[in-house]
Amino acid sequence: MATLLRKVWESVSARSSSTSHSPLQLTSSSATSSDSSLGPCFDSIPLDILLQILRLVGPKDAIKLGCVSRAWRSLVSDNRLWIYFLQYYQGHDDPWDSVFFAELNLRTFPSRTGELSFMRIYGQRAQVSGSVIIDGGSGYCKFGWSKYACPSGRSATFLEFGNIESPMYARLRHFFGTIYSRMQVKPSTQPIVLSIPICHYDDTDSAKASRRQLKDAIHTVLFDMNVPAVCAVNQATLALFAARRTSGIVVNIGFQVTSVVPILNGKVMRKVGVEVIGLGALKLTGYLKELMQQNNINFESLYTVRTLKENLCYVAADYKTELSKDTRASMEVPAMGWFTLSKERFQTGEILFQPRIGGVRAMGLHQAVALCMDHCHAAELTCDDTWFKTIVLSGGTACLPGLAERLEKELHETLSPSLANGLRVIPPPHGPDTAWFGAKFISNLSTFPGTWCIRKKQFRRKSRANIMW
Repeated sequence: MATLLRKVWESVSARSSSTSHSPLQLTSSSATSSDSSLGPCFDSIPLDILLQILRLVGPKDAIKLGCVSRAWRSLVSDNRLWIYFLQYYQGHDDPWDSVFFAELNLRTFPSRTGELSFMRIYGQRAQVSGSVIIDGGSGYCKFGWSKYACPSGRSATFLEFGNIESPMYARLRHFFGTIYSRMQVKPSTQPIVLSIPICHYDDTDSAKASRRQLKDAIHTVLFDMNVPAVCAVNQATLALFAARRTSGIVVNIGFQVTSVVPILNGKVMRKVGVEVIGLGALKLTGYLKELMQQNNINFESLYTVRTLKENLCYVAADYKTELSKDTRASMEVPAMGWFTLSKERFQTGEILFQPRIGGVRAMGLHQAVALCMDHCHAAELTCDDTWFKTIVLSGGTACLPGLAERLEKELHETLSPSLANGLRVIPPPHGPDTAWFGAKFISNLSTFPGTWCIRKKQFRRKSRANIMW
């Protein structure tokens, strides 16, 4: 690299000395010609070859070359070069398509010209120190460092986030304190990106007040723990971001309920309506337990049942046809022995589409999604219907093999041809950690924390204003 820099400098110096004896050296045209040249040794080299050379020298030395002259600065700032550096030199595992989506759609401060400078984005992302990410819920939570490839820990929370009548402060304080302790991180050192479970679904004044009370409780606890900045986003929106979308319908199969959430440009369309089905992962585990008991399959704990559900169960493309097949499969549960399931494998997930076979009086999943799509179509929020025809699945139970394909099939049979045209159902992009990865996109943004976060002074000021009014 030192040799290359010396060559560049000698070339530019030679160019300067040759023009210093010219009577036109003080004219603007001479200056322009001088600035537009890379030097005698490099002007004849094709641009693509020069970019290949700069790729080899790396981002730090490429910036040094950009200081030599205006021509080199123009070459070094080529977006193609910095897209390459973002892919291979950034130092974390974010795929390029995820980086591009986030910087294009989630930035809070776009460049003045409207064009992205990936050289500037590279420099800004290198300075983002990272944050703590917690994807919490009433069943299980995932937590970790934003620079990690995946969550570093998982734990059962059993926090009823939606029940704001209970003494939330003490439980939230214990919850966050436990996670910070496990991560061995001081709360005061880094911002936090937190997913908020979808709750209080309506657009009524009481539901808005409940959501605000929940969010205020979370902010109060975290700022009392001296967290410098808090970014709190609902799980459905984060799951949509993880699928590299800002608009669509998110089907979140949670611990106790399943939510069908329409989102337009990153905002939940509560006025359109959030559909809720009264069954979730816990009900599916309980139903598999009943089926195993009916078939005299002995087990010692729900952990065994849940493990079998996560590893052996699937959703049949055609339930009646599947009943006539041999679907036996076996697996060993550590410390519990071997287990063999047959029809239980697809009967478990079938209650998502036929809740009554599991003793649940509710709409089927396809019916709830179809109803949500009908509401989106009737609302006429945009000039076309494409925004709600992408359906993203989220949650651990949504990872059941065959679920996305079955839901898409059922929707095509339920919806009118005009609504079904262009419909696409996307499985959880990052498995059960999908919402966590959506938070990761935000926390690694070049403009983070920007306006994504609220700080302690802002929160206190806002709280005082609310009290005054």
